[in-house]
Amino acid sequence: MEGQGEDKTNTMKKIHILGIVVIAVAIGVIFTSLQSSATYSDFAEAAANPDTEYHVVGKLNKTVPVQYDPKINADECSFVMWDNKGVEKKVVLHKSVPQDFEKSEQIVLIGKMQGDEFHANEILMKCPSKYNDGKPQV
Repeated sequence: MEGQGEDKTNTMKKIHILGIVVIAVAIGVIFTSLQSSATYSDFAEAAANPDTEYHVVGKLNKTVPVQYDPKINADECSFVMWDNKGVEKKVVLHKSVPQDFEKSEQIVLIGKMQGDEFHANEILMKCPSKYNDGKPQV
């Protein structure tokens, strides 16, 4: 009967070790995902850390024309944007110009600073609402 007690003890040890390993892997996954997630920022912080990807929020400077020629490069356009602190930078977007880009109220760029330009691989736009106080705009 002593052999059965040892078997139960060994089984419990294996279960505890397996539980600890599962918890350690879960913690590792959580830390990895937190480190790889980009943060919201402005051009100054992105310039200070050019190796880090940032989400920069701002507005399109509509007084400067958007540069886009699909005959030269259909997957690149450039424009000027102000971040939320009022800093103006040239942006190179490595995508075609999004539909209704000039109508956007706010832009979120996802990318990195390269020299004095912000190079974005992704763009998110907040467009004007079709409704104002529940009434359609004309």
